[in-house]
Amino acid sequence: MTTSINHTMNIKIWTMLVLLSMLWGGSFFFVGVAVSSLPSMTIVTLRVGIAALVLWGMVIALGERPPKNLKVWSAFFSMGLLNNVIPFVLIVWGQTQIASGLASILNAATPIFAVIVAGVLLPDERPSFMKLVGVILGFFGVVIMIGMPALEGSGSVLAQLAVVAAALSYAFAGVYGRRFKSLGIKPLSTAAGQVTASTMIMIPLTLLIEGSIDFRSVSVTTWGAVAGLAVGSTAVAYVLYFKVLELAGATNVLLVTLLVPVSAIVLGSLFLNETLETIHFIGMGLIAIGLSAIDGRLWRQLRLAGV
Repeated sequence: MTTSINHTMNIKIWTMLVLLSMLWGGSFFFVGVAVSSLPSMTIVTLRVGIAALVLWGMVIALGERPPKNLKVWSAFFSMGLLNNVIPFVLIVWGQTQIASGLASILNAATPIFAVIVAGVLLPDERPSFMKLVGVILGFFGVVIMIGMPALEGSGSVLAQLAVVAAALSYAFAGVYGRRFKSLGIKPLSTAAGQVTASTMIMIPLTLLIEGSIDFRSVSVTTWGAVAGLAVGSTAVAYVLYFKVLELAGATNVLLVTLLVPVSAIVLGSLFLNETLETIHFIGMGLIAIGLSAIDGRLWRQLRLAGV
C-alpha cells in the first residue's frame, strides 16, 4: 500500500536532504577510522545498537509509545535487513579493500537503481525522461568531482560489487519504506524500530562469525568514530531519512547519495583545510544541473519562457 507524495520538493525537503547528506557524508570517514581497529560486522552492530538506544530515548522523551503491532515489527525487520544489515555489512567490508572515495562513487549509483526499482514497483513514481537525465548527470558529476585517482588501484572487484549490491539494497529499502506512512508510524519511531530490528539480527550473526571482542584494547579515537557513526550518521540521519521518504518518496530521498560526496568535500575544505580544486566545482555543477532536472521546476519555467 502506498500513499501520495510530493514529486516536486520544496525548500524544507531540500534542506532536510542537504542535512542528511552532511550526516551521511561523515559516515565514510568514521568507517575508515573504525575499520583499522574493529571487524566490519562488529562496527555495524555497534552502529545500530547505540543508535537504537539513542532513538528510543528520544521517543520516550517526546512521549511517544513504541508500536506493539506484530505487522509493524515485521515491517521493521524487513526494513532493517534492506536498509541497515545488508548495505552496512557490504559497505564496511568493501571499505576494508577499497578506498572510501571509490566506495562513495559506487554508492552514488543508488538513485539510478532507485529510479528503476521505484518505477517498476510504485505506480506514482514512474520515471520521467528529465528524472533519468538528471540522475545520470548527477552520477557523472560525482565521478568527476571525486576524480580519477579514486578509480586507480581500485582493489578487489568483489569488494566493488559488494558496494554496488549495497546501493541496490538501499533502492529496495526506499521503496519498501513507503509503507510506514500508511501504517501510521511516525518517522522517529520508524527509525528506532528499524535500527532495533537490525541490532537483533546483527548480534547473533556477529558473535557467530567474528566472536567476542576485547573492547579494552579499542582506542578512544575508534570509540569516537563509532559514536559519530551511531549518533550522527545513523540515529539523527534516519529520522531525517524517514521524514523525507514520507514527504517526497523513494526516488527523491535517495538523491542524498549524490549530495553525500559534495558534503564530504565541502566539509573537508571547511574543517580539515583541504583545497577545493576546479574539478570539484565542475563536478558540483553537474550534480546541481542533475538535481535541478530531477526537481523540474526551473526547467518548466525555462520552457514557459521560451528559453
